[in-house]
Amino acid sequence: MSGSRHAGCAATAVAVVAVLAGCTATERGPERPPAPGGVTVPDGLVIEIVHAGVGRARHLAVRDNGDVYVRLRTGNAGVVALRDEDGDGVYEREERFDDTHGTGIAIAGDLLYVSSDVAVWRYRLPADGGLVPAGEPELVVGGFPDQRQHAAKSLALGADDALYVNVGAPSNACQERDRKPGVPGLDPCPLLDQGGGIWRFAASATGQRFEDGRRVATGLRNCVALAWDGETGAPWCVMHGRDQLDALWPEFYDAEDNAELPAEEMHRIVPGGDYGWPYTYWDGRRGARMVAPEYGGDGRTEDTSGRHPAPAVAFPAHWAPNALLFARADGLPERFRNGAFVAFHGSWNRAPLPQAGYNVAFVPRNADGSFGPGWEVFADGFAGPEPVRRPGQARWRPMGLAETPAGELLIVDSVRGTLFRVRRAG
Repeated sequence: MSGSRHAGCAATAVAVVAVLAGCTATERGPERPPAPGGVTVPDGLVIEIVHAGVGRARHLAVRDNGDVYVRLRTGNAGVVALRDEDGDGVYEREERFDDTHGTGIAIAGDLLYVSSDVAVWRYRLPADGGLVPAGEPELVVGGFPDQRQHAAKSLALGADDALYVNVGAPSNACQERDRKPGVPGLDPCPLLDQGGGIWRFAASATGQRFEDGRRVATGLRNCVALAWDGETGAPWCVMHGRDQLDALWPEFYDAEDNAELPAEEMHRIVPGGDYGWPYTYWDGRRGARMVAPEYGGDGRTEDTSGRHPAPAVAFPAHWAPNALLFARADGLPERFRNGAFVAFHGSWNRAPLPQAGYNVAFVPRNADGSFGPGWEVFADGFAGPEPVRRPGQARWRPMGLAETPAGELLIVDSVRGTLFRVRRAG
């Protein structure tokens, strides 16, 4: 990694051509981007576009001074830095740097961590008011498995120098032949040796290898939505559930079953936890953990092993949880404070039913600090006014979440990299 910095262009918040082309200067557009028509938020709040698009965005992080850093999946650079220089709420200054691409990004003090599919690096952010790092990045962890499926290495920074990294399982259900009808599952599943879980590394160390990490939890198919919660003192994640129950096992499941099964599971990650994949799944209709058909299940057989916990929250199937944020939310009404937000990227495999998700949900914290089972849709309508039959029809797809220093919510989408802010009305 060379750490080359594609910086030096200050594109306006609405200069979409400049944004997508990667720091090419264009004429200034309107001072404020248009309102996001059709997107709804609860009464007393407004949602507005504060940058018209940075490209194929993934996760984002916010520095204490309000600067926003967006991780990109593709493009001329891998990180976009945004600043609201005149205090009008719109991020009109934009600079780009980093020559890798990926998903994970997080900030601790003046250190900016970014991940690709195979490594984690960190930059030191400038202390002199600059927006982008001046130095080369340091390798924090390298040598992650090179996966064809579920390769995104989302990350979270926790207490006691912890860096948590998601390593997804490169499979649907760990079959002898992946995604083939009627093929049984491998038992034990060899993919769990190097995937399907959360690994912990030292955030302060450099030059670590994947083998140096400690596996914290297993049985998690893919946790792109991963975050640290200081109040419970633990990482949490929302897992992508498995697919194709009806296509692979038509004797047990029909298209409606496939559209509604399995739930997307939100879990508190505890050391040594086993959350059930690929041997089980959570049936939100029954409120029960079921034996997967690859391991002898038939859609009616419950898992009685007692090894796998129930989720704190069971979200609808195939909504694709891609970001989790524990927020103070001081800039929102009291009922949204100190809870969790989940960004759902939207489904692709609920046909012939319409696709679903494409929203941001809110999970309130219970009096004892825990979460679940209740939740609500917080921001909706991103996909557009017409039913979505395939993801490419969606206007916006929520992808990343962050909180501003004022306690307002930022949402970035993956289609154009549009940046939204939710704040109090007025």
